[in-house]
Amino acid sequence: MVDRAAGALSLPDDWPADPDLRLTLNRMGSFDWDLVSGLMHLDQPGLDVFDVRPGEFDGHPESLAFRLPPDEAVRLDALVSQALKNGSDHYGAYFRIRTRDGSLRWTHTQGCVRRDETGRPLRIIGVVRDATGELSDSTARIEADAVRRGQTSVVESTTAALAHARTVQDVIDVLKDSHGLEHFGATSLVMGLLEAGRIHLVAEGPEGSFVPGTRYTRVDEQYPMSEVVRTLTPRFIESERDFAESYPRLWPHIADLHITSAAYLPLIAQGRPIGALGLLYGDRTGFSTDERNLLVALGSSIAQSLQRAVLYEQEHDLAEGLQQAMLPRRIPDVPGAQIAVRYRSARIGRDIGGDWYDIIALPGGRVGAVIGDVQGHDTDAAAVMGQLRIVLRAYAAEGHTPATVMARASVFLHELDTERFATCTYAEADLTTGVVQVVRAGHIDPLIRDTDGSCRRVPVEGGLPLGLSAEFDQLEYPVSTVELDPGHTLLLYTDGLVEQPGADLDDGMQLLSGLVRNGPRDLQLLADRLCEVVDERAGDDDVALLLLRRKGAYTPQSGGRLQQHVAQSDPEALRSARHMVKAAVRAWGARERSDEIELVADELVTNALMHTDGGAIVTIRVLAGSERRLRVEVEDRSSALPRRREAGESGVSGRGLLLVDRLAESWGVDSRGSGKAVWCEFIVPEGSTN
Repeated sequence: MVDRAAGALSLPDDWPADPDLRLTLNRMGSFDWDLVSGLMHLDQPGLDVFDVRPGEFDGHPESLAFRLPPDEAVRLDALVSQALKNGSDHYGAYFRIRTRDGSLRWTHTQGCVRRDETGRPLRIIGVVRDATGELSDSTARIEADAVRRGQTSVVESTTAALAHARTVQDVIDVLKDSHGLEHFGATSLVMGLLEAGRIHLVAEGPEGSFVPGTRYTRVDEQYPMSEVVRTLTPRFIESERDFAESYPRLWPHIADLHITSAAYLPLIAQGRPIGALGLLYGDRTGFSTDERNLLVALGSSIAQSLQRAVLYEQEHDLAEGLQQAMLPRRIPDVPGAQIAVRYRSARIGRDIGGDWYDIIALPGGRVGAVIGDVQGHDTDAAAVMGQLRIVLRAYAAEGHTPATVMARASVFLHELDTERFATCTYAEADLTTGVVQVVRAGHIDPLIRDTDGSCRRVPVEGGLPLGLSAEFDQLEYPVSTVELDPGHTLLLYTDGLVEQPGADLDDGMQLLSGLVRNGPRDLQLLADRLCEVVDERAGDDDVALLLLRRKGAYTPQSGGRLQQHVAQSDPEALRSARHMVKAAVRAWGARERSDEIELVADELVTNALMHTDGGAIVTIRVLAGSERRLRVEVEDRSSALPRRREAGESGVSGRGLLLVDRLAESWGVDSRGSGKAVWCEFIVPEGSTN
């Protein structure tokens, strides 16, 4: 009730309206609601209808809301608002209230709207009455069935949403975001998972509700979640008093949260408890039989989804652990280079991919960088990936050329008991010269970021993916040569970084180039940023990433070494070999003799290609000793030794070895199995610079 002395407010002179005595005799209450001030007068019979004590009503309609189920409050508010807006002068409605004992009771209200001369509503005068005995059984049944159907639909819609949840966090998000809890009247939830005999709290409830020491609790402790897991029986807490008396250890920590009731449900899957769910209420007491049944059904649906989510996470963690075990445990420190690597898996259960990276420290200031992707998304792909990584590392460490490393890896994969193939890029960088020899097996082209931040795609001629090139007998992998200046960064990556559903690959490459161009200068931060974009995009493919930045000039103590295979009738490979020799001569301080060295190397390669049936392998390296020497070797498959011949009448041929003999400090021929290697050496002073 409201004191008439609230009179500082502007209220009508006849407010509140005097109720007719006949209303009281018929168990009807009356109200007078002044819309301008917002105050409502509700007489004692009206308070009795709502089962509200005088001290619980403060003169505002909002203080009656705790007696109305949320869906009833929404429906009644919409009805009154519509009457006020459409010009009606009266309205009427049946609605349910929740009594002090928790049961639902039908109630009826009628209101008369008074307006001013402009039609603006000023006041509502009306009556409320207990309609339990007034409604016929059929009407009550229809209304009750409608309510039950509404709540059942909430369970069904929540269950449908849970069907798409993959992780435990997905389940929690669905429950919080689906608005299903609002229809059941719950203000928040808590959830715990049963782990090794303890309950792990994974959803905390309302802000500020976390109780220290309850992140993990034992099943035998006096907490509501522990009780329902232990007994496998729901626990419906009807009131604050019930909560305080039943759980005195917990209640003092949450008493200020105004929790008036709660429903704790055991989450049972396949006959075993996997956790517990608690629904917390702040505006109601008690639970009807229908509500209890629906909540139990909701708990069963949540338990099934939660079990699937737990299995997904366990399988994914197992598969990801397998893949992580296959990747390098640590990246070696490589003098002359800064390196960053990253791996991101797609969280789709155990369906992980075969993406990998590797860094191989090689003699003579060289480093091998590998990026690859085995076909498929399962543990078999991860297992094949691990084997491929090992053989690639072994072949590179044996000193084979990049093309040979790739060809042998393809043969190895083809001979495995698998139908998988793999794409791969292998780059061997000489950090003293900046020469990078790149071999590509069906993989994506690399990128290079310059010191000014600009980024460009590096077209690399490629061969078939590993496994397929061996199957179709196309094992000749072309080698491309790229120069990496100090401060430049080579980016190798798998397709998960650039491919998006429905988007063209070129669009993905342009997007990546923009991210690299505008990304942080720091290599580790740049790698993190690229992975963050993948996470934000929520891609369904794994991603492996390798960034290699060349530092300033670096000279290894044992001298450098570069090697290039030149096939017959392959002008591109010949150009790459010449480029390699030129870059090495400049980087190793032999600029003053560059014309001589390049001329002799070109002569040896040309002789091998013209006078033998196979290709040639060009090797250039620095020899440490009393005299610092630069050695050029050209190896071929012919055992026939070269011989010096006099130049012909035209003077076009016959001068090759004569040039070698005149320009080099020494030269010779070494037998190499069924073939040979022709070599020559040039003295390079120690004090020379680039």
